[in-house]
Amino acid sequence: MPFGAHETMEVHEILSEHKCMIEHFSVYEQQCQDPTLRDMLHRHIQSAIQGYNQLVAYTHDYTTAQAKMMPMHTVHQYDIRYGLRNPQPTAPQTGAAQMNDQSIATAVLIAHKNSAKNRMAAALECADPNVRQMLVNGSVTCAQEAYEVFNYMNHRGWYQVPTMNDHTAKTMLHHYQPIPQAMAGGGQPAGEAAWAGQDQAGSLYAAKM
Repeated sequence: MPFGAHETMEVHEILSEHKCMIEHFSVYEQQCQDPTLRDMLHRHIQSAIQGYNQLVAYTHDYTTAQAKMMPMHTVHQYDIRYGLRNPQPTAPQTGAAQMNDQSIATAVLIAHKNSAKNRMAAALECADPNVRQMLVNGSVTCAQEAYEVFNYMNHRGWYQVPTMNDHTAKTMLHHYQPIPQAMAGGGQPAGEAAWAGQDQAGSLYAAKM
């Protein structure tokens, strides 16, 4: 089946981004010093290549893949550290022959975040159900891998999480109250009742004809 014009352009953009991400991650893997970060990059590259090849193959013959929701990937998680602990000043590095591990981790995190958002936005414009699901899968995978990178950076103090006064946070969030169970579970929504009335009226009209 042919692709629509809109989804063709969306897939083109995603594949171009995907290709660039794989190339950049491969460079980062060669330059990073921390074995934990290198192992993470290697796994993320393999995941990216698998997703890239699956989407490319499907766009070539429309039958290669029947996309299903990917299972959640479990990664090692550190306890999240909240609050600022004397974050070090930072500025862009220019002219450096090699990136340090913090810069590499930051670049990987930004790439995953942007890719997750871009793929989900592209999925919402797709008519082909397999292309749509592959893009959704890719978005979820990037979101999971972004969280893994954040967790790694947070543990090392590279991504600190600012907090607000506990009373202020509770005041903001406790403003919203749950819906009583009796209201949440009973009755037919007004919109559905209206459609049901129209259907019944239409059936009565047809019976009289």
